[in-house]
Amino acid sequence: MLTIDPKQLEIPKLHRYLLGAIGPRPIAFASTIDENGTHNLAPFSFFNVFSANPPVMIFSPARSGRTNTTKDTYNNVKKIPEVVINVVNHEIVHQMSLASSPYPSGISEFDKSGFTAVPSDIVKPPRVGESPVQFECKVNDVIELGQEGGAGNLIICEVVKIHIQEDVLDEHQMIDQHKIDLVSRMGGNWYCRADQKSMFEIKKPITSCGIGYDSLPSDILNSTVLTGNDLGQLAGIEELPNETEVNEYKLLELSELFLSLEEDAVQLEIEIHKKAQELLKRNLLEEAWLTLLSFNN
Repeated sequence: MLTIDPKQLEIPKLHRYLLGAIGPRPIAFASTIDENGTHNLAPFSFFNVFSANPPVMIFSPARSGRTNTTKDTYNNVKKIPEVVINVVNHEIVHQMSLASSPYPSGISEFDKSGFTAVPSDIVKPPRVGESPVQFECKVNDVIELGQEGGAGNLIICEVVKIHIQEDVLDEHQMIDQHKIDLVSRMGGNWYCRADQKSMFEIKKPITSCGIGYDSLPSDILNSTVLTGNDLGQLAGIEELPNETEVNEYKLLELSELFLSLEEDAVQLEIEIHKKAQELLKRNLLEEAWLTLLSFNN
């Protein structure tokens, strides 16, 4: 394993390690305005939401690692403490990238990247009309993390109004994760698209507790087939199936497998674990447990 002391690295190389490992990162497409009324629009991937009550987001326009200059976004919010954070989806990702170009101060990235500047209801900076979700925000605080090149500046924003395009909502008027088609930043020139192929669902254990990793039977815990991810999924079950359920499942679903390998217990166990693994990939947790427990029944 490569072990690194960040203090021993040049900032550009450290920056590449950080961005290569911490991702995908959501994108804050931030619209601000200066004291002369000039619009600025820039994307930042040092960004996330940190509170729902009050609704607070934080993003960080860092100082330039080459020149140690601050970004127009930072300069603007210091004078006009308001921002619109526009969400970026796949439909606007190339225009968003164009807006990240180092245009001189006073040049509107709305014009350069072809976005529609829509007046906000509460704050002065305009919204990006093409963005699927737009958050009007008041800037509560700006925390400077350093004065050298590469240092971040945390812009703490409180959401005061939200605008959502109708075509990304589901029948319950909530955002449909398949419709919104979000993109995020990776390292270097790479992005990630949260489409149907890349998304998967895991039920959150908010109101329930699984049996835990430490309660897994030793033959399952020491499996040569099941991965740590598989074991974590298995450990999330609240209660193991009872013996009657296991025997019924074995008779109805696994009898052919047991008959075909009744003289080879080692291979039978491997095949049982493989079958359970396939069931886990389909999120059939109870069926996976019924399969595994059938081996010793």
